[in-house]
Amino acid sequence: MNAFITDFLEWINYAGGILPALLAGTWVTVKLFFWTLVFSLPLGLPIALGSRSRIWPLKALCRAYVFVFRGTPLLLQLFFFYFFLPIAFDIKMDAFTTGVITFILNYAAYFAEIYRGGINGIDKGQYEAAHALGLSKRQTMFGIILPQTFKIILPPVSNEAIVLVKDTALVSVIAVSELMKASRGAVNRDVDMTAYILAAVIYLLLTFVLTILSNYLEKRSLRYDGKEVA
Repeated sequence: MNAFITDFLEWINYAGGILPALLAGTWVTVKLFFWTLVFSLPLGLPIALGSRSRIWPLKALCRAYVFVFRGTPLLLQLFFFYFFLPIAFDIKMDAFTTGVITFILNYAAYFAEIYRGGINGIDKGQYEAAHALGLSKRQTMFGIILPQTFKIILPPVSNEAIVLVKDTALVSVIAVSELMKASRGAVNRDVDMTAYILAAVIYLLLTFVLTILSNYLEKRSLRYDGKEVA
């Protein structure tokens, strides 16, 4: 029993020793998550609208953008921006900036498809009613269609946000010192899996917070619609 208590106390002491490095990596993860959402969410909307445009070059360009960034692995995109751009065009960025830009461009493509699906999900009667009231296409889209779309897309956007938290681990391959890289460094140095266990707990806490927040937003959305909330 005494040996067990001694081992447990040693484990607690070791975990406390590596925790500051893991928390520093967590802060980098949170920053990457934050900047990706801040820019990719609004960027996805014009791409979605462009993919529905009647102007063929604009429509083709937006759909090609979505096709490329959804059709290639995020890891490959990170390698492209981090290694290829400096070699081919002498465009040099630090690893974190490269990660942020790559994630923004990638997630904007996914959010664009979510927006497009939400807009397509609005009943055609909404357009006909707006036309009967004499509203322009712009007024119809921004005053009637998009407000309803934002409520429809809330669950898939929340799901993508949770996926984003886990995807941030990929930037460790370009030497960004986020949570996964910090934990892997501790494991390689000490040959101890404790850092991975702590990293898993931190990821679970982050996704738990996002799940609670998304559920709260969905309930508020339903409340404003006059629906019962469980």
